[in-house]
This record gives sequence, structure tokens and C-alpha cells, in this order.
Amino acid sequence: MKVLKAILAGFAGAAALNILHETVRRFNSDAPRVDLVGEEALTRSMNSLNLEAPTGNNLYAATLAGDIISNGIYYSAIGMAGSKNIYLKGALAGLTAGLGAIKLPEKMGLDDEPVTKTDKTKILTVAWYLIGGLVTAAVFDQLKKK
Repeated sequence: MKVLKAILAGFAGAAALNILHETVRRFNSDAPRVDLVGEEALTRSMNSLNLEAPTGNNLYAATLAGDIISNGIYYSAIGMAGSKNIYLKGALAGLTAGLGAIKLPEKMGLDDEPVTKTDKTKILTVAWYLIGGLVTAAVFDQLKKK
């Protein structure tokens, strides 16, 4: 049962993260555009395998699905580590993911500008992942009480 609760909590955190990204980017030009980094990564990966990458709305949908799945799995590890210090674990996992989101794209040969455009963009990128980690911790904490 712990595994199921961890997975549910992880996907709740991933959903919160993506809702923040998708909502704020529509209203704020300095908002992180992790979606653009993901689209570039998916396109390059598929091209390197001599596969035709999706385009337009299909590329967006594939990237969003991949983002929710990968973040859901990542955040699920918070609950798998047990409920002791769950909020600290959530915060550390979120901060780590956020820092990775701003530091790794360039090292992977991707355009990091969508997540490093301004200092505000960098702070929001880290903050969104932190919130995802804390949402995961809160959901797991509530599920463990039931």
C-alpha cells in the first residue's frame, strides 16, 4: 500500500508542478518554459534514433506526458523513503530537481534560455519544483493517515 500511496502522491506533485508551469507561462514572460526544453530534448532524441519527431500540438502533448510521467516517478521516491521528515524530503527533492532543471540543459547540449532567461526565471523554475516536492509530501502525509 505504501508504494501506491507514494505513486499517487508523486503524481499529485507532478500535476501541481505542471499546472504552475502551464498557468504562469501564459501570463508572465519571465516564467520558466520547461516545455520548450523538453520539446527540444524529445526532438533531438528522436532524430538521433532516425525517428520522425512529432510536431506542433503532438510534440507539446508528448512532452507534457513525458514530463508528468518522469516527474511523477521522481517525486514518488519521496514517499518511498518513508514518512519520517517527509516535508524535509519533499523540499530537498524539489530543490534538487529545480537546480537540475536550470543547470543540466546546457550540460546536455540543450538551450537553457527558457529556464535561465532572467534571475526571476531561475528562481521560479526552482520554486515550481520545490512546490511539486512539497505537494508530494503533503499528499503522502495525508494518505498515510488514512
